Amino acid sequence: MLPVILGALALLASPTTAQCDVAILQQTAVDYLTTATTGQNKLSLADSMTYTENAKSANTKSGMLSKALKISHNRTLLDTTQCATYTELIAPDNTPPYVIGTQIRLDTASGKVNKLESIITTTGDWFFDAKSTLSYSLKENRDPIPEAKRDTRAVIKAAADAYLDLFNNKSVKVPWGNPCERVEGGHYFGPDCNVGVPSGVQLVNRRYVCDETVGTCDVMLAFGGASGMPDSHEFRIEGGKIRLVHTITAGKM
Repeated sequence: MLPVILGALALLASPTTAQCDVAILQQTAVDYLTTATTGQNKLSLADSMTYTENAKSANTKSGMLSKALKISHNRTLLDTTQCATYTELIAPDNTPPYVIGTQIRLDTASGKVNKLESIITTTGDWFFDAKSTLSYSLKENRDPIPEAKRDTRAVIKAAADAYLDLFNNKSVKVPWGNPCERVEGGHYFGPDCNVGVPSGVQLVNRRYVCDETVGTCDVMLAFGGASGMPDSHEFRIEGGKIRLVHTITAGKM
């Protein structure tokens, strides 16, 4: 599996954007995937590293990092501006099945992980269906965007925020793509993503990992206010328009 992982990461890398060493981000992503598949930690962790699972403090020796998962598919974003990565893991054939989103942030001085946050979903969580998530994911276009056609980080982030702001303010103008496809825990919405969006819901405490090379930004947040459900919303933006949305929400419907 690891040669495939390495090849995918090489496609995502962009050495021209290095405010943070992209090679370190690539290696961190590979180390995280190796950890996830073997259950043996390969990450270089800072002494003061913060580790959470579903917004709660976790232990690297007994939490998800210690479990060997049967992963069928993964994708990674490399954020050279914030020195961070985001990885989505889809494991429908694991027992139990999982879909996991993980943001990792590095200390730029040492290159070590100083913050790792995972949103971990399984049977019973919001619209959870790992097999369906895998099926839709394999059909999506996640190719790198040609440099001349890439949106700026500001445009990508603004599109993500507009979508998230809509949940609590229906007057917000969202740059919908046509078509736009949304996979919400395994449930598919398309070709219109403005279907089933609730009202009066605050999406707060947002943490961003954005990769301009693939026009994608992941936002971890609390769904429904400060004490709401741990959630990850990931957006693919093309030409300033939202084309793909993936949500991972740890909580009951």
